[in-house]
Amino acid sequence: MKKLKRTLLIIISILLVLIISVGAMGYITFADLINGASSIKKLEDGLYYMEYKGDYGFEEFLAQGGAESEDELADYLITFMSKGMWKPETEDVSLDFGCSALTKDTTEGTIMGRNFDWEGETGNVMIIHTIPDKGYESYSTTWLNFLGFGEGFTPESFADKYMATAATYVPLDGINEKGLCVADLLAGDEVTTNQQTEKTDLTTTSAIRLMLDNASDVDEAVKLLEKYDMHSSIGTSHHFAISDAQGKSVVVEYIDNKMVVTETKAVTNHYLSQGEKYGIGNDMSHQRFDALLTMEKGIKNTSDMMNTMKNVSYQNITQWSIVYNLDAKTLEFYYDRNFDNAHSFKIN
Repeated sequence: MKKLKRTLLIIISILLVLIISVGAMGYITFADLINGASSIKKLEDGLYYMEYKGDYGFEEFLAQGGAESEDELADYLITFMSKGMWKPETEDVSLDFGCSALTKDTTEGTIMGRNFDWEGETGNVMIIHTIPDKGYESYSTTWLNFLGFGEGFTPESFADKYMATAATYVPLDGINEKGLCVADLLAGDEVTTNQQTEKTDLTTTSAIRLMLDNASDVDEAVKLLEKYDMHSSIGTSHHFAISDAQGKSVVVEYIDNKMVVTETKAVTNHYLSQGEKYGIGNDMSHQRFDALLTMEKGIKNTSDMMNTMKNVSYQNITQWSIVYNLDAKTLEFYYDRNFDNAHSFKIN
């Protein structure tokens, strides 16, 4: 995204003046954003939590045509967060990551494990609890560097917390109240998706928000995606690992700008759709994929899934690991490979 930080700092100054000037009416205008910002707390060094209840403008975002790039998404976010008082000037983000995901039916229900791997930059992570006015309650996670506020951005001051509410639009994985799980992974090459029809536009991360807010199972998630034009975030290829509480698990990929759905328990960073791109990705991705399928046979509960994610994680690369129980609507979050310290959450 573009120079969001400088622009949003100006917005916040205007916001504070407005609230002081017009009192309660000014607060009401920005109440959901202010309450979301005020909810942000540090869980441990490098890990934050936010609860956003109310309107974060996603229906309006879709109604005005969505966005086909981080630039356009940033433009919309600045307009929404300033309530139209400021027009944006922003700056691109370019990042690279890997990942692993695995789904397994167990005696404890359907479980999905997910590692988010990122080599190079250091950054902070946020767990986002959203309770929208219209849509499903969900938990999701994001890497705050993805917002474009600078490496090591920390939401400590009110101004930075207010800016961090933009994280609702950049989830990288999550679970909703119906037991739908979605994770974003790189697909294996740098060929971007750029569908150009008359449909509403989505970036990779805003597509995850769409599914978490509106889909109850894999089939609904796939049907939703078919209604939109997809555009790759951060200038590379992506695929979605999607699972539901009924035990269905697929990968959604984009080949020559066409959406392809393949049933699979495991997803890493190479293409899984049959055809000319099948298998494209690095050797490390194939090794993790084979390891996941081998270990999947012995997974009987959430503890086994945690150990599986631990076994395919990397020192100084795996930023977080999550074990989702899609039936119980719970997640166990492990930050920076600290598998002895689970942050536990449950959707009521």
